[in-house]
Amino acid sequence: MKNIKLIDIREKNELTQRQMASILNTSKSNYCRWENLEQFIPLERLNDFCNRFNTSMDYILNLSDKEITNNKLDIIDKKLVGKRLKEIRTKNDLSQEQLANILNTSHSTISAYENGKTLILTAFAYQICTKYNVSLDWLCGRDK
Repeated sequence: MKNIKLIDIREKNELTQRQMASILNTSKSNYCRWENLEQFIPLERLNDFCNRFNTSMDYILNLSDKEITNNKLDIIDKKLVGKRLKEIRTKNDLSQEQLANILNTSHSTISAYENGKTLILTAFAYQICTKYNVSLDWLCGRDK
């Protein structure tokens, strides 16, 4: 299985994997793992990719069919992401412990995310977006 959207955008722009890795400030092997869905692309790199190619995070991760966006964000605000994560959690009547269990992580990890100390992992953000029907672009502050 592959992330067809990453590949399509790279190929439409006539870029090699090595060139794309350079643009995203990562190694070619990391970039290949993202295309091959061996790893989730980190949110900061996903944001860079989406800014560069005017696309949405939701589109790249198959959460939406809407490809083009004019919403750009220089830096993902960990505190805003934490605030929105807490909003999702409380709206769904979940404790931090319950959300941690759903994501198979610890209560302290959820607390660190919600307090803006740590940026949520893309894999966890993806699970939350699919389970609770929210936009990753919204969660990360790229969309109001």
